[in-house]
Amino acid sequence: METNRIRVLQVSPSLGLGGTEKVMQSFAVNLDRNKFQTAVYSHSNGPRGKLIREQGINTFIGTDLFSVLDNFQPHIVHIHRAGWAEPGTLRPYKLAKTPVVVETNVFGHHDPSPEGRQIDRHLFVSRFCAERYEKVNSIPTVEPKYSVLYNPVDTDFFRDNCPLSRTFPPNCFGRISRADKGKWSNLALDFLPILQEKVDDGELLPFQYRIIGGIPEAEHFVAENNLGKFVHFLPPVLTDKEIAEFLNSINFLVHANDTGESFGLVIAEAMAACLPVITHPSKDLRDNAQLELVDHGKTGFIARNAQEFAQAIHFLINNPQKARQMGENGRSKAAKLFRAQDIATKLGKIYLDLLKMKKII
Repeated sequence: METNRIRVLQVSPSLGLGGTEKVMQSFAVNLDRNKFQTAVYSHSNGPRGKLIREQGINTFIGTDLFSVLDNFQPHIVHIHRAGWAEPGTLRPYKLAKTPVVVETNVFGHHDPSPEGRQIDRHLFVSRFCAERYEKVNSIPTVEPKYSVLYNPVDTDFFRDNCPLSRTFPPNCFGRISRADKGKWSNLALDFLPILQEKVDDGELLPFQYRIIGGIPEAEHFVAENNLGKFVHFLPPVLTDKEIAEFLNSINFLVHANDTGESFGLVIAEAMAACLPVITHPSKDLRDNAQLELVDHGKTGFIARNAQEFAQAIHFLINNPQKARQMGENGRSKAAKLFRAQDIATKLGKIYLDLLKMKKII
């Protein structure tokens, strides 16, 4: 067993296509390998497992977490989960006497269970999540128990593969998500008939709306309203290279999701690719971090209804120079706040601080 590096076990519910798994992958890959020996554990394998192993990181797959903890003996377990109580899931770390347990609290929920008290640091993925947690639970979200750590984005990769000097396709915009109804809003489609009228009236040139993650309801809407000539449904993507190729094929991103975003990884990646983003506020106490990422009039637009979505799209199509300036503003913000290597450095410092606080090192 190697003893000169701190052993970190990243724990994810799966190794699938979701943002939670992608964030875990980024942490595993970008932590300083001179200081940390990182491995990944998940109940089930998936496409990210292969990508992680290609980076020389071990993955443990299956239900026997006890054996993994016994063999790997992590100094730190970092779990990625929604935040609410999951009875029995934290018990193995107590039995294994894991020195430090860190949680990325993806959706900012509260775990009041005795097991939840094992967690040494709760990491919120946005200020919004931390502030809502404090408001709802009357618990101050302050160190050493709580802190905000934005999700990592490989902004260097998107800077290099989505150069500002590229040709931005005119009249072409898109959206990207998993093909999951929970990732959709009617606002993602309701602006289309409004834009079609503008095309018919000669106010707008024909446009293309490129969609990754289409659902049957969306395809039905497009067919029923005879919008097929404007909308193109595309297959899912996995790697940043594939995402960059898609983002290079559009002029700006349209984001619409009724459940909102606890962070908004797709938005942050579009910003890193120098694209403006149009999004909308969520209702009540739903996730609303998309408003933390998109600055209205500076890095994109906040639209409250289909008419405002259509107006924002019309503006960006007809004002390409202003669209490019918004894209540059978004890229600068993403590089400053979300750069994967910087986030991993901050995470490494959190790990070391917790180990020192518990006198492990």
